[in-house]
Amino acid sequence: MLYHLLISLQAEYSWLNVFRYITFRAMLAFVISFLFVLIFQPTFIQYLQRVGLKGQPIRDDGPKSHEIKRGTPTMGGFVVIFSIAISTILLSDLTNRFVWLCLGVLVGLATLGFIDDARKVFKQNSKGVSGPVKLFWQTTIALLVGISLLYLGFSSDLYIPFFKNITINLGLLFLPFVVLVIVGTSNAVNLTDGLDGLAIGPVMTVAVTYAIFAYLGGHEKFAEYLGIPFISGIGELTIFLSAIFAAGLGFLWYNTFPAQVFMGDIGALALGGALGLVAILVKHELVLVVAGGIFVMEAVSVIIQRYYYKLTKKRVFRMAPIHH
Repeated sequence: MLYHLLISLQAEYSWLNVFRYITFRAMLAFVISFLFVLIFQPTFIQYLQRVGLKGQPIRDDGPKSHEIKRGTPTMGGFVVIFSIAISTILLSDLTNRFVWLCLGVLVGLATLGFIDDARKVFKQNSKGVSGPVKLFWQTTIALLVGISLLYLGFSSDLYIPFFKNITINLGLLFLPFVVLVIVGTSNAVNLTDGLDGLAIGPVMTVAVTYAIFAYLGGHEKFAEYLGIPFISGIGELTIFLSAIFAAGLGFLWYNTFPAQVFMGDIGALALGGALGLVAILVKHELVLVVAGGIFVMEAVSVIIQRYYYKLTKKRVFRMAPIHH
């Protein structure tokens, strides 16, 4: 929005040409997103406390040390998501299809997370949206993204890290693959969001990692030199990812121990799903397993614990997710 307005004035004010550079707009998005969260998160925390919501629900079978967190305001991810969306809309090229796909997933999963959080904090003894219902809507959103990408002619090739010339054409398997990456990452981040600052820290590092991939992959010469996939227009996601990193940095100030606010599903589901989609768009899906290694460990610990217990009625870990 702001980008298009200022570029249209470039003929009269030559210095506005600086807005053509992705790096400049990414830095500006960082500043706006960071300051927005840093300034408005305390107001939002005070609002949550004033209306007297139940706050962070604590599992009865969780660690006793976590009892101190009971009642801590949750849904702090609302400010994070809002700052990311505003920064991206202001400073991105809104004719770019990748930007809208990422914003769509971010807002769609944030809405699902908001409904889940709202049920937990507004309704007595509510556990929020049930697992199957949540999974249904996550899958629906991911399927719509996959279908859109195929319709737009997006490559269904899977690139193998460290091997420049090895690719696997997924064909129609691209759709379930998109669902697996987006839904898996969304839920993995949500599982990780159980300890002060644990989820937002890796979210920030993954965002920086993929911001570099997006910038280099959107530059034809850089991509050719480095032997990574060149995807026209993907560089615009650098702005989106810069905003995620900055919003996370601002949120961490209030989420680090002792946490004044928790992100809630509104933040965790949305950020996880958005990062999963970015990994698909920049063609570095498998790198996400390493870059988001903490998310993988958290999710795998829950899967092992659940299925091993069903089979043997015994536990592998004293408690899962493994951060406990």
